[in-house]
Amino acid sequence: MSSADTSVRPFHLAIPVSSIARAREFYGDVLGCAEGRSSEQWVDWDFYGHQLVTHLVPESTAATHHNPVDGHAVPVPHFGVVLTMASWRALADRVAAAGIQFVIEPHVRFAGEPGEQATMFFYDFSGNALEFKAFNDLSQLFAS
Repeated sequence: MSSADTSVRPFHLAIPVSSIARAREFYGDVLGCAEGRSSEQWVDWDFYGHQLVTHLVPESTAATHHNPVDGHAVPVPHFGVVLTMASWRALADRVAAAGIQFVIEPHVRFAGEPGEQATMFFYDFSGNALEFKAFNDLSQLFAS
């Protein structure tokens, strides 16, 4: 698919987690993702229209690096989605209410510049880094 193609297809991502029960609490209860197929070893999630699969890897340890971006140490690797601003704010409130510590607090980065965006980073219980973004102007998603 070229970058000019405007149809977006769902991505599929499989990540390790140390507990299926905790995956259900975090991805289901906190993030609000609907559960699809599952077994004792994995769960499919509707991750905002994309397919996220949490696979049980009891002794998995996430290796994380940080890169500087706009004055913050951004965890690498990370994944997430671009939400509407209202959904982004609601998610930030749910994450905070659940007592999950932000790696990078919800804020607007690149203010007044191309690519201005709201962003937040936090880890799941297994050390997988997540970023959620929102744009007032979605045409700024790939602004340079």
